[in-house]
Amino acid sequence: MNDHPVIHWSEADEVRSARWRSESGAPPPKRVIVADDRMTADAAYRLACEGTAMLWKGDFQNARQLLQALARRVERKPPKPAPAPTDAFNHHRQSQARRARILAMLLLPLDSDYGIPLRRAPDLRLACAEAYGPADEPSVASLRELLGLVGAHEWRKKGVDIPALGGRIHPHYGVFSPVRGEYVDLVAKEPLPSLELAFDIGTGSGVLAAVLARRGVKRIVATDQDPRALACARENLARLGLNEQVEVLQADLFPKGKAPLVVCNPPWLPARPSSPIEHAIYDPESRMLLGFLNGLAAHLEPGGEGWLILSDLAEHLGLRSREELLAAIDAAGLKVAGRTDIRPHHPRAADTTDPLHAARMAEVTSLWRLAIK
Repeated sequence: MNDHPVIHWSEADEVRSARWRSESGAPPPKRVIVADDRMTADAAYRLACEGTAMLWKGDFQNARQLLQALARRVERKPPKPAPAPTDAFNHHRQSQARRARILAMLLLPLDSDYGIPLRRAPDLRLACAEAYGPADEPSVASLRELLGLVGAHEWRKKGVDIPALGGRIHPHYGVFSPVRGEYVDLVAKEPLPSLELAFDIGTGSGVLAAVLARRGVKRIVATDQDPRALACARENLARLGLNEQVEVLQADLFPKGKAPLVVCNPPWLPARPSSPIEHAIYDPESRMLLGFLNGLAAHLEPGGEGWLILSDLAEHLGLRSREELLAAIDAAGLKVAGRTDIRPHHPRAADTTDPLHAARMAEVTSLWRLAIK
């Protein structure tokens, strides 16, 4: 029995359907028309704003140009940011969500092997298989999402250079990519309390577990709940020759037992993710952060340290205060044994049109050394 969401449209006076694919978890559009190269950008923009999706049957490259034209129209009148940081952040997210909804209204058909049956269409089958899994039936997805899969595939193929490893990390689709290296540098340079055992909580791509292994920690247990992250971490550790040193387990935060070092780099912003991919950035109600803090004491050996890697971006945005963080540490029976700070280098730091520019410019990433009170 097929319980996947299905999208319907009319074509040649016949109602047709196919499996709907959306990594953001968006439901299939309720209204779908068939469009081709005769569709103008203004007409497409009007339809998209009204909630009507367009299933493209024309030239692939023309579809890409139409998507770019839609993006220009969305950005033509950007909303004015509110003065308060929290309001600016919420305003920014609302604008991004509106942009995503409109651009997601341009759809492409996929054959049962992920081939795109359009003129001048590239071969995206490998990128689709990496994100969606094995092909099994005809389907439909938004062009915007498909282009995102291509970008993720290229990152996975090329990898991210990690100087502390003397190698590369290859992020899978939907797994946080360590392109911002300052948090990795913190873990690479902080004095280790022990070389016997470490836990890496929420390992993601496995980069911090790999850094600890390279630093000489004899055994690391890395945990995550996301199957994609688990597969990604195992592949990266095997590629680096560290898979015998690091055990990757599916777990909700902590593995069984205690360790002299427990490391965690939770999502930095306490806000609700709008798609599964955003879980690496947004931690609703600080669930992972508080889960780590409240469970740390029970998983630390006497004299051990918990390393919390956290940006203060949430503080600059008014989403969480420093007092709230310190109160949560204290309430968990922990004390701050030390803190090391580093300023990130944002590639878009000079973009003063970004409503979050001031917060990003002031951001500091810290490694908090926590111990049992």
